[in-house]
Amino acid sequence: MALDLDSLKKCVLSLESALRVAESPSCSRFSEDEKVVVRAGVIQNFEFTYELCWKYMRRWLETNIGRSSGEGVARRELFRMARENHLIADVDAWMRYHEARNDTSHAYNRAKADEVFEVSKKFLADAQTLMAELERRNA
Repeated sequence: MALDLDSLKKCVLSLESALRVAESPSCSRFSEDEKVVVRAGVIQNFEFTYELCWKYMRRWLETNIGRSSGEGVARRELFRMARENHLIADVDAWMRYHEARNDTSHAYNRAKADEVFEVSKKFLADAQTLMAELERRNA
């Protein structure tokens, strides 16, 4: 059964767009308040794109490997299985994304927000790779 990847595609494209705006030369003309809002948008896009990525990994594993492959599995184990099945390349990188996502759900801290913003730039390439791999293997 093929997975409906539309929501994942939209999330990845939204993160890409948010990062493009945040890093565009025109953003340098924004006030500090506007820059904070743009960065917050990037972080929010990172949050929901990350959430969908790991859920799609789990769905793909459950659909193609077996129900017990994804249900109730710890995140590191899920990423390990995704790596074994060539959906992702680096388990440790995905664990860093997981930690960054967890950091965003706690109290707001400007330094932490800046860190998550930087992580989201690295994450985009891995999210795009995952999406491409899911598309390629989607039957």
